[in-house]
Amino acid sequence: MPVITSIEDLKRMHRARTPRMFYDYAESGSYTEQTFRENTTDFARLKLRQKVAVDMSNRSTASDIVGLPAAMPVALAPVGLTGMQHADGEIHAARAAEKFSVPFCLSTMSICSIEDVAEHTTKPFMFQLYVMKDQDFLAAIIERARKANCSALVLTLDLQILGQRHKDLKNGLSAPPKLTLPTLLDLAMRWRWGMGMLQTKRRFFGNIVGHAKGVADPSSLMSWTAEQFDEKLDWDKIARIRDLWGGKLILKGVLDPDDARIAADFGADAIIVSNHGGRQLDGALSSIRMLPHIVKAVGDRVEIHMDSGIRSGQDVLKALALGAHSTWIGRAWLHGLGAMGEAGVTRALEIIRKELDVSMALCGERNVKDLGPQNVMIPRGFLDEYEIQAPIRTSQIAPVAV
Repeated sequence: MPVITSIEDLKRMHRARTPRMFYDYAESGSYTEQTFRENTTDFARLKLRQKVAVDMSNRSTASDIVGLPAAMPVALAPVGLTGMQHADGEIHAARAAEKFSVPFCLSTMSICSIEDVAEHTTKPFMFQLYVMKDQDFLAAIIERARKANCSALVLTLDLQILGQRHKDLKNGLSAPPKLTLPTLLDLAMRWRWGMGMLQTKRRFFGNIVGHAKGVADPSSLMSWTAEQFDEKLDWDKIARIRDLWGGKLILKGVLDPDDARIAADFGADAIIVSNHGGRQLDGALSSIRMLPHIVKAVGDRVEIHMDSGIRSGQDVLKALALGAHSTWIGRAWLHGLGAMGEAGVTRALEIIRKELDVSMALCGERNVKDLGPQNVMIPRGFLDEYEIQAPIRTSQIAPVAV
């Protein structure tokens, strides 16, 4: 077993052990991948302020996420096709998160179903919803999440239409993979992955197959999915989903101060500043660059979270210093899963918490809740290199009394 000291170590193992089409699905962005790259390179431009001769004892990374206790301000973001990175991947990830005391969020496009994950865990997890045109399916999946006692609904707003990811098209991405000659040769080199997949019955999109009308096999599933993302999703439809759900609601995919103001008026429990990991609108600014503008726009009217680009505990620290209440990781834990299953997800969380703890201490802070602008140095022009024009839209939503 190699000595694993960073997420990059897990990434290399993930690449070696997982079929190319699924690794590429995880480690890619849309079109030129500019936003995908800048999500991480912009973090690197921020520097930390070292402080000395301060008491570093009795440190704490404990936090809360929409009122739920967490060992650190990090949640496992929803990722589609997780069960293709490692057999029963969503179950492994949910178990690791539960044991580590951080939230796990299951994707609509998961391989393991809501019921699968609920059966193999003991604490509530979150559920992420893509809004589909099929209203019966939409109502049913929300009800399934409620019956599974999901702690929050994470509503993704930035995937009404699918951004093109060149690698997925060239690899012929599907679940399960189509057995072409290139795919068979690739699978032959990943025997650990293959052995795991042979031992599980979960190889399709578990939340859809058998639940959506007319979807009974992979061929019908792919055509159904391509047609179902609701391009007409607007705030009125979001309000109906909120009322139908009736529980904690997190809005994911907010990247503009204008939209953040509307979300705050809407009464969401939290928003996630996110560009979908660079997988949707290529050419958009990184999440970490947009975060301070959104914090300035809404203040403490809504809990502000951030994802896209976080690969270390230092990245978590920087996001918190720039105003995020919490962060979400996707590729970081996915690399752990692809490398070593549940143990790999646990290792990814351990790496991030240790990096956060040590870096926080060397910045002169003992409690993660005390991190702020005093802990980072921002390069000149980083926040105002690009001009944000006046609001495109004004909120027509009456503020929700809380």
